[in-house]
Amino acid sequence: MKKLIFTIILGSTLAFGASAQIQKGNVMMGANLSDISLGLDKPNLFQLKINPKAAWFIQDGMAVGGEVQLGVVSQKGVGTSFTYGIGALGRYYGATGANEVVKNSRFFGEATVGFQGINPAGGGTTNGLGFSFGPGFTYFVTNTIGLEALLKYNGVVGFGSSTYSNYLALGVGFQIYLPGKSTARKVQRDMK
Repeated sequence: MKKLIFTIILGSTLAFGASAQIQKGNVMMGANLSDISLGLDKPNLFQLKINPKAAWFIQDGMAVGGEVQLGVVSQKGVGTSFTYGIGALGRYYGATGANEVVKNSRFFGEATVGFQGINPAGGGTTNGLGFSFGPGFTYFVTNTIGLEALLKYNGVVGFGSSTYSNYLALGVGFQIYLPGKSTARKVQRDMK
């Protein structure tokens, strides 16, 4: 009996294919990590940025949601710098087929807008409207987990001792794709 149930679940999961993750109604949750480093020699620099995000697919291949940005850079003798932000997120996944480089993978574009701040230990703070955009690539390890790389241009316009700050960031991370109610009902129907 256990083998039969496992076979049915596996068959239902495989039937959805590589596009099931990005269907309308599904939810994406995960995080990107970037600039992870620990200096072993002087100046003993530690750096980490984490970017948790969650989005809901409003149509196949298009998701909207929110994100949080947290970053810290600490250097002995200089001090600690912080970056932070919260904002809206939009993501669009391109088509498979001719654009598919590796089986079970997709290219995507991501853009964000919200409140952000960059506060370096040495001065030159900027806090205000933050925005970012850039391309990414997701490889779906399973039907519910995707590993990704994302290259984004980030900018902050606002107030502080510097009115504009910008940088490029390469983030790697993962996303978990959870079925929405309609997808869960479809799996239940297929299992009957």
